[in-house]
Amino acid sequence: MDRWAVRITSRWGAIVVLVGAALLTVLTFVTSPEQPAAEPTDGLPAGAESTKVTELQDRFPSGRRGTAIIVYERADGPLTDADRQAVAATRDALAGIGDGTLPPPEPAADGQAVLLVVPLQDGLDTEGQNEAIDRIRDVVADTARPDGLSAWVTGGAAFGRDIANAFAGADVTLLLATMVVVALLLVVTYRSPILWVVPLLVIGAGDQAVAKLLPWVARLIGERTDASVAGIVSVLVFGAGTDYALLLISRYREELRRADDRRAAMVAAMRGVAPAIVGSAGTVILALLTLLFAVLTSNRTLGISAAIGVAVALLFGLVVLPAALVSLPRGVFWPFVPKVDGGGDEQAGLWAKIARGVSRRPVAVLMVSIVLLGAMSAGLFRTEIGLAQTEQFRTEVESVDGQEALGRHFPAGAAQPVTVIADAADAAEVTAVARGVDGVADIGRQEASTDGTLVQISVELTAAPGTPAADEAVRDLRAALNDGTLVGGAPAADLDQRDAQTRDNVVIVPLILAVVLFVLVVLLRSLVGPVLILLTVVASYAASLGAASLLLLGPFGFPALDTGVPLLGFLFLVALGVDYNLFLVTRAREETILRGDTKAGTVRGLAATGGVITAAGVLLAAVFTVLGVLPVIVLTQLGIVVGIGVLLDTLVVRTLVVPAIALTLGERFWWPAKPAALAVPGRHAAGVSPRPAEEDLPAPR
Repeated sequence: MDRWAVRITSRWGAIVVLVGAALLTVLTFVTSPEQPAAEPTDGLPAGAESTKVTELQDRFPSGRRGTAIIVYERADGPLTDADRQAVAATRDALAGIGDGTLPPPEPAADGQAVLLVVPLQDGLDTEGQNEAIDRIRDVVADTARPDGLSAWVTGGAAFGRDIANAFAGADVTLLLATMVVVALLLVVTYRSPILWVVPLLVIGAGDQAVAKLLPWVARLIGERTDASVAGIVSVLVFGAGTDYALLLISRYREELRRADDRRAAMVAAMRGVAPAIVGSAGTVILALLTLLFAVLTSNRTLGISAAIGVAVALLFGLVVLPAALVSLPRGVFWPFVPKVDGGGDEQAGLWAKIARGVSRRPVAVLMVSIVLLGAMSAGLFRTEIGLAQTEQFRTEVESVDGQEALGRHFPAGAAQPVTVIADAADAAEVTAVARGVDGVADIGRQEASTDGTLVQISVELTAAPGTPAADEAVRDLRAALNDGTLVGGAPAADLDQRDAQTRDNVVIVPLILAVVLFVLVVLLRSLVGPVLILLTVVASYAASLGAASLLLLGPFGFPALDTGVPLLGFLFLVALGVDYNLFLVTRAREETILRGDTKAGTVRGLAATGGVITAAGVLLAAVFTVLGVLPVIVLTQLGIVVGIGVLLDTLVVRTLVVPAIALTLGERFWWPAKPAALAVPGRHAAGVSPRPAEEDLPAPR
């Protein structure tokens, strides 16, 4: 590490690093391919019935033709003749937009609403369907309607369009919001009008390089990296990269107070923080790569994309940033320029007082912390998992309003029916069996299609897609029909995605725990400490999910958590939560070796890292909550869960729980290792900072 640090911080080494980083960033922009086209099976689990149905639909004359559903409603009474004339005028105006075969309007039994089904052209890709929905909505908006007659465009294609609209410009919005939050917090942390610019520019360059690498991931995995994946990865790059920058710069400032030469100070700083940062990044990367064992392709895509993002953040944070900092004079810290004074009084400051307070009553601190975490975990009893399709947005969107209006007068599943594929010879039998299943409202609003061997039948449910009633109806359909019959469509796809997510939870969570435990054991060279640290992080996750559930399902008014939030929240919180404990414990181990005593090493470790880790935790929590700027509930929920968890892990687990455990167990915390036995007699004297002496550092080149 010393040799590597000397090379990248030397005068010419720093220049080579900075020029090389700039060239590599430009290269990613030049060579970045286009995102692959969206496929109908994107997001569906491989091998699921709904996926098979989607793949088979190309065999039929109707293909995967989408439809738009226009819902007209008069809330104050039956439709009037003028209302019907307006609907007819809209139908005539739409003749050239769909596939040219518009069915007649279908009135509701109560006379207050009418449906107008607009089949889209066959073979349209996602962009083509979005354009068709925009044209249909323009026609509906431009056609005169009597006062009191409302109209909405809904259906599967319209939901897809509204999701695309929710992410329109999301990359720019999210990037700007993230940069503003990071810049403000860096200014507050460094108390310098200059210094914050350096890490922000370095991390921002890394983020843009990652953004241009994501299309390669899409081509490798086979599913495009959409705006939600790009947003999560960008937040993770900024969060992790800024954390690494805070730790490095804090240690660099500390070493500048001991060394006249800023290059020697940076070498000492990297010697101190690089193992923790590399271990931290390695833990997060390995944890993210466990998503490669997921069934959902979207999980695998996110896993490898985020792992690449963290790797780039590590590269820019531990190679490019040191080179940039040593190329600038001490004055970059203005107005608080560090002066050589031996490192200051290590017993002073807020965190030194907190450390001494914990050391005086570690058992009491531990008990109070456990009670607090337990009380917050009680919120898990209120946690509801699973959102219907109409519950995916935080803002009002037309497709949701239309679906709700449709459900007031027609079967709620009419807009997105189930698709049943069976042998053509069994069509009559399949239709009769399906008609008798509870939760089935109608058969064949969309005409059956056959390729001569197979038949495709449309089955409308009484419940909207994504609801428990729709899930139960799909399961009953599959149970009632013979083994050769496949049940797909939007309601079945929603069910299959949730079932796949449940399977991924069961498989991925133990893998994450195993990976994190392995890394902790390797880095700390002990067994007791890693197991206890892992348990504290799991407890922190339970408390954060419980607290977030109370907040999200209470004041925020969300009906439930999205099915993907618990797994992604666990992944980010366990991996990132271990980070802060790793930063603390590696420093405590270092101090224990220097001082020959676990208690003194733990107190010094907490006092030395408390400020910077707290700043890093607050910043990371703030960065994740930036996901809330997007009007999609799953990202808002993920940001809040991770934000609460990071703060809890930073302020309670790392500050109180882990130090209290280490102080209570003493040398047993490191078993079977004995870091105190490695202390060099006479190396540390009271009142002198236990950093390597200036003469121990390699001479800068």
